[in-house]
Amino acid sequence: MFGFKSGGSRTVTTSYSSGGGPVQTTTKTFRYGGDGPGMDVGSGENGGTDINVGFGNKFGGMGNYKFNIGGGSARGGGRSTQRPNVCGRASRKEKKNPFSGVLNQNYDQIKAKCLDEGILFEDPEFEATDMSIFFSKRSPRPFEWKRPTEISDNPQFIDQHGASRFDVQQGELGDCWLLAATASLTCNKTLFARVVPADQNFTDDYCGLFRFHFWHQGDWVEVLVDDRLPTYYNKLVFMHSAENNEFWSALFEKAYAKLQGSYESLKGGSTCEAMEDFTGGVTEMFDLRKPDDNLLSIMLKASTRGSLMGCSIDADPNQLEAVLENGLVMGHAYSVTSVQLVDIRTPRTSGRFPMVRVRNPWGNEAEWKGAWSDQSEEWRFIPEEEKKNIGLTFDDDGEFWMSFSDWKANFQKLEICNLGPDSLDEDEIQAGGKRWEATTESGEWIPRVNAGGCRNYLDTFWTNPQYKVTLVDPDEDEDDLCTMLVGILQKDRRKKRKEGLDLLTIGYVIYKLKENMESDGPLDIKFFKYNASTAKSPSFVNMREICGRHKLPPGTYVIVPSTFEPHQKGEYLVRIFSEKASESGEMDQPTGMVDDQEEIEPTDEEQEQEAALKGSFRRVAGEDLEVDAYELQGILNAVFTKASVVENFKFSGFSVECCRSMVAMHDGDMSGKLGFDEFKDLWNDLRKWKGVFKERDADSSGCLSSYELRQALHMSGFRLSNRSLSALVLRYSNKESQIEFGDFILAAIRLKTMLSSFKSRQHGDMAGFEVDDFIQTTMYS
Repeated sequence: MFGFKSGGSRTVTTSYSSGGGPVQTTTKTFRYGGDGPGMDVGSGENGGTDINVGFGNKFGGMGNYKFNIGGGSARGGGRSTQRPNVCGRASRKEKKNPFSGVLNQNYDQIKAKCLDEGILFEDPEFEATDMSIFFSKRSPRPFEWKRPTEISDNPQFIDQHGASRFDVQQGELGDCWLLAATASLTCNKTLFARVVPADQNFTDDYCGLFRFHFWHQGDWVEVLVDDRLPTYYNKLVFMHSAENNEFWSALFEKAYAKLQGSYESLKGGSTCEAMEDFTGGVTEMFDLRKPDDNLLSIMLKASTRGSLMGCSIDADPNQLEAVLENGLVMGHAYSVTSVQLVDIRTPRTSGRFPMVRVRNPWGNEAEWKGAWSDQSEEWRFIPEEEKKNIGLTFDDDGEFWMSFSDWKANFQKLEICNLGPDSLDEDEIQAGGKRWEATTESGEWIPRVNAGGCRNYLDTFWTNPQYKVTLVDPDEDEDDLCTMLVGILQKDRRKKRKEGLDLLTIGYVIYKLKENMESDGPLDIKFFKYNASTAKSPSFVNMREICGRHKLPPGTYVIVPSTFEPHQKGEYLVRIFSEKASESGEMDQPTGMVDDQEEIEPTDEEQEQEAALKGSFRRVAGEDLEVDAYELQGILNAVFTKASVVENFKFSGFSVECCRSMVAMHDGDMSGKLGFDEFKDLWNDLRKWKGVFKERDADSSGCLSSYELRQALHMSGFRLSNRSLSALVLRYSNKESQIEFGDFILAAIRLKTMLSSFKSRQHGDMAGFEVDDFIQTTMYS
């Protein structure tokens, strides 16, 4: 910890509104320094570092500002992203965040305001209009938004029987995937209570406000809705309960639609997507046409641990949800609600046989018609007590039993949602329950910066984000192997459908690092040229998340997530689940500069250029042997443009802005001039940087691709973190994301200037500036 002068504090209260919602108030206390600047460093939240900067009176009484470095969630993994954030500047990130309105609503404040004013809540973030239902077409008929109190004389949020899978009936929306997951959710009371708070009703302190909790892209969020629901002739149009006066499922679907942007955004999807949003788990997919040998064991364990499961049959391309002769529906999502070994006694044999209970979210007579279906003769071989134990019913409710062999032969896909590390409470853990260890990392693919595409595009593949994970302890039941689940989830794509954006095709590749290999920053192209992958995602697929299960020896691995095609933009979340604790983090390096670089002997051409430059400098400089930026521009361009013709090197000359930065780099006394000794140092830098640029510019185009910039800067002695590199590409590249020679030189000059200034004031990993010093350093560069 280090500091200067102490000071006082002041409290600022800010009131703001989301538009039509209640006014919200925040109160912050800022500490400010005395006459001089102050800075102190201490422990922050989640293992990070809190830094308080006191600007003092010399800074215009700006007070103190606090920010955090490092840290993350308790289970590891930060909220880092490839794109940098510049402190003190307006960010379009918040403005463009499609969920900002959802996250800023406060349940307690809204409820208190509604009760105080005697009004019913009307959600300004999800209005009762057709725009909340459809984004690509007009409503086919006039829907009327009604509250449950207008639909039923005795509305119940959850009726006296409690929530069950029979409360999930499909309406006119093609979201059977959501309904299948919701039906599975009702079978796990602990998970259901987290997602659907039970302390809600239409009597006590009723104000038309309801809340639900969803796992959303790495965090649990509370989604608020009013209770106005789309109806037609006084009947609910979308998801509803079998009981006409029960409304939790309809409101639940509305909250999920709000989170995704509209009801139409829920059309079409995978059961695993909803399963993850209800649990924070990670989902595996199994092809039942090529089943694992231990599939039954996996399903039995998943059932006893409360995992959510769904199954389906591939759709008929010529018919929507075609019904087969056996009663099953193609292209339709079913939920697996139980897997059990059932006691069966027949004249020929007896024993415990595997059975699967499946539910069709339509909740009607569309059920399996084969062996063990409702009213099937096979049930007479089951003792009455066993029937009672498995909860056997024979209603047209969409639920039915199948033998495991019939189920495996007739369905084609299985999805299992492995619950996250926070899915078990302490009592369940003490009772022997097991949970996964998990880490998360957020990132972003930026076109022309780090969106390198899959391994097919080797020249750019290495620029993709890279994450290192160390597996230490083998699993308890494996032979010296560690189980690792890897999930790559792309963010926001369903909500952005209305913008014409669809899911990207994504996947990942895993490489093993050798024990003696030191990884200084991201792995370069040479590593990927000469090292084969250890594992990879099952495929590259245009789903929200791709997930794979891998059994690997203890060691250090690098995970490279990517889109299939290069230059595609998207944000993502990397999730790593392991049975034992593991260490993970983004492959990165600290920004800095190598001081002692090997001197390169000048070529004959460079010696001739140096002699010409010295002669020009003496002629232009005059008696004081100093030149300003304009004179320097003339001297350099006379030589460099001539050399570009001789060397077949495209370059039209340095701009005056670039020459100003050249002068500033060596002008510590701010004279605005460059002396002869400084000119010689500048020439050595320019000679070195030009040589690097020409080496990387293989086609002599006079430009570097943004993917080549890191290599060129590295050869020039600079070391850049991923975020600093992104900032340079955004700042110095042209429309085609290429860096021209003049811009490359300007970037190198300013990098050297700023890093030298930082080093001169460095205390540990930080540097302190007074406001005038800060302005002079940043503006005169």
